[in-house]
Amino acid sequence: MSSADRIVVIAGPTAAGKTEIAIRVAEAVSGDIVSCDSMQIYKYMDIGSAKPTPEERARAKHYLVDEIDPSDEFSVAKYQRLAKSYIRKILDEDRVPIVEGGTGLYLNSLLFDMDFPGEGKNKKFRDDLFQEAKLFGNMFVYDKLKAIDPEAAERIHPNNLIRVVKALEAASTGSSMGDFNKFKPTGDYETLMFCVTRDRDELYDRINRRVDIMVEAGLFDEVRGLLERGMTEDDISMKGIGYKEVLAYFDGVYSYEEAIERIKLNTRHLAKRQEAWFKRYSDMVWINLSETPMEDAVDKIVWQIRQK
Repeated sequence: MSSADRIVVIAGPTAAGKTEIAIRVAEAVSGDIVSCDSMQIYKYMDIGSAKPTPEERARAKHYLVDEIDPSDEFSVAKYQRLAKSYIRKILDEDRVPIVEGGTGLYLNSLLFDMDFPGEGKNKKFRDDLFQEAKLFGNMFVYDKLKAIDPEAAERIHPNNLIRVVKALEAASTGSSMGDFNKFKPTGDYETLMFCVTRDRDELYDRINRRVDIMVEAGLFDEVRGLLERGMTEDDISMKGIGYKEVLAYFDGVYSYEEAIERIKLNTRHLAKRQEAWFKRYSDMVWINLSETPMEDAVDKIVWQIRQK
């Protein structure tokens, strides 16, 4: 495999510092960034998704950020097609593709052969899931979703069977998390994989402070603006952390303070699940920014890129 087929992966839990690391690496190696984030793809959802700022995007070209209307349905299969096309574009321009983000299922779609059923197979796929729910209960099917796409499971109630089945259909991997190591690598790319993290207490403190900053920056107004655009709680994009809690506040489910605390709690839970996901990659190089200064972390990644 030629070096032209190499991609760099910078993964990790939310709020660990992936964005800054990826931008600095991109600046050092003539790279462009392909986002691997299930919320930053959406337009108009800037604050709650912790989207890179215009200034940050001016420092490095970003793909799959701010591209999809939040009213449009988006699936792993669509992500795979778009991300691979952008990676090809970056390689053809003789630049380094840097896949950055925390959505593990999106990353899997680039690295492993995953079965995305066509329309002819979808009906049987759905029917089998509904039959399983009838035989074994809704939680049996919901547990499949938690294993395959924990972020989607976080947004959906276990008893909302139709939405659970739709989410499983969108993921459409044909495997469970327990089969993670049985996925066959695509062989499309030579990968250098890094996971940026921090000590748990520091990471959770960063999450809490970032949520406070989001609220100060106008998160509640951002959600109100999305509602004015016609978005509702039924849209998948509005079920992301930070958005669903504010919607619940508007519906009177939470007080203002409770909504903010719930965002912090759910984000901390997400970070824990993300770390567990990335630990399953045997070739992942872990970088703890609580122990390693960011400049040294960037130097380490850049050095390894240049050795290949």
